[in-house]
Amino acid sequence: MKYIIIGLGNYGHVLAEELSALGHEVIGADISESRVDSIKDKIATAFIIDATDEQALSVLPLNSVDIVIVAIGENFGASIRVVALLKQKKVPHIYARAIDAVHRSVLEAFSLEKILTPEEDAARSLVQVLDFGANMEAFRIDPEYYVVKFTVPEKFVGYFVNELNLDEEFHLKLIGLKRADKVTNCLGVSLMELHVKNELPADEKVHEGDELVCYGKYRDFQAFWKAI
Repeated sequence: MKYIIIGLGNYGHVLAEELSALGHEVIGADISESRVDSIKDKIATAFIIDATDEQALSVLPLNSVDIVIVAIGENFGASIRVVALLKQKKVPHIYARAIDAVHRSVLEAFSLEKILTPEEDAARSLVQVLDFGANMEAFRIDPEYYVVKFTVPEKFVGYFVNELNLDEEFHLKLIGLKRADKVTNCLGVSLMELHVKNELPADEKVHEGDELVCYGKYRDFQAFWKAI
């Protein structure tokens, strides 16, 4: 795929470098010469431009790439102006970074394809690791809803699946269980093999080391973590 990334600060730089490393064609743009110099050898093309200037922005091939990402975060005004100019130029697929709730609220008015909240996501992920433990992964569906996989708490071990009452007590839908079973390979070596049980009969018992996959609102996961 082809991407334009406007704003090559820490976030934009890593984004551009990682996408390029995966084989995508990346065009970067930033007002800072030093930022462009630091990334130009790692991506297809890099431009030193003030993207808030409509004429300068026009040098970018805005309508011949798959997605334009506005990675500007610190300069609120610049971020909003660039997004407005892209909408004015009828760029079809725009992603934009928001650094706080106010920034996100303003960006929502533009009906963008996706609003990125890396700082918020990173903070939440760290809280989850610190408070709940490292054996946990979360995938955000939208600002409210998440799919979360986590190792079952010790107090759940030995209970039947229908006794967990996650839906009734916490409004969390259990959508899968990941279990590690001991198997022996062709050399006679014992290994742990993970498999997913998508259908969970009521008489299925929860084992130590199982991982639950649940879907629900972030605030309901918070209530669940506090309760256990």
